[in-house]
Parts: sequence; structure tokens; C-alpha cells
Amino acid sequence: MAFGRRLPEEIVTAETKVWVCTSEDCSCWVRDNFKSSEIPVCPICSSPMEQETRVLEVVNNHSQNLSG
Repeated sequence: MAFGRRLPEEIVTAETKVWVCTSEDCSCWVRDNFKSSEIPVCPICSSPMEQETRVLEVVNNHSQNLSG
């Protein structure tokens, strides 16, 4: 018997909009629902970022639902 063992949870993935740094020396990227401005700049090197799509694990940003 295996007490305390859980079945592994299924990882849910989806096509996700992300912003990717345009600098060849930087590998930074940010999920669209976590960006800090409408058209973000790289938080690491301050280069422009461009939008693309990746298949990633689903992560919800609950702070977007807060009104304040």
C-alpha cells in the first residue's frame, strides 16, 4: 500500500501570448497577462519586446481581477 501518495496532477497547457525580448543577448520573456504596460520593454535589458505565441502551462494572474 502506498499511503500519502498522490496521483500526479495533469499539467494543463494552452497556446499563450507572450512578449519576447528582441535583443540577441537576452532570453527574457513575459506572459501577456503578466506584462506591466500595453507594449512592454524588457525588464532585464530595457530592449523592445515583440509578441509571439508559445504552448505553456496555464497560469492565472489573479491580481488582474483586483480593482483598486
